[in-house]
Amino acid sequence: MQAFGAVPDPEGTVLRAGVGRENGSLFLRYVLAGPVSRIRLPSPATIATRADRLWEHSCFEAFLSPPGGEAYWEVNLAPSGDWNMYRFDGYREGMRPEPLALPPAVELERASCGTLTVRARLDLAAIAGLVAGPLDVGLAAVLEANDGARSYWALRHAATTPDFHRRESFVVRLDGEPAP
Repeated sequence: MQAFGAVPDPEGTVLRAGVGRENGSLFLRYVLAGPVSRIRLPSPATIATRADRLWEHSCFEAFLSPPGGEAYWEVNLAPSGDWNMYRFDGYREGMRPEPLALPPAVELERASCGTLTVRARLDLAAIAGLVAGPLDVGLAAVLEANDGARSYWALRHAATTPDFHRRESFVVRLDGEPAP
């Protein structure tokens, strides 16, 4: 992933991300390496909960949409384990929480070398439009430095300001799988 050029990023920080889909579930993985001690990371929550405005601090994100449609979904995963998923009717329009049958299964791993790995599995079976057929995905993150400065990361930045909602940044295509 790459930091948005006009926004400061902690020197030497490396962020990698991946996504996959199988049997109605979406799998996300983010690996943060480098001077992780310079990034403000909340302590893991005892019980992870659905929370709003996670993107105001360090947060890993995924944007999902069937190709050619206007509707899309935003997934937020905080290093604490807190999460949220929103549905949009169109570009930044009609934002509302997406009801999920099960909360995402989120795993956090802090290695002794300082690397932080966030893995999540989301059950998409109850979300029409996401469970089968091709899916366009944008992977992104907001990293908050200890001094409060934020850097914005994505597989592709498609605007002159950081804007993860732009469809041009949904650059991963997951092939469809047969409906169960």
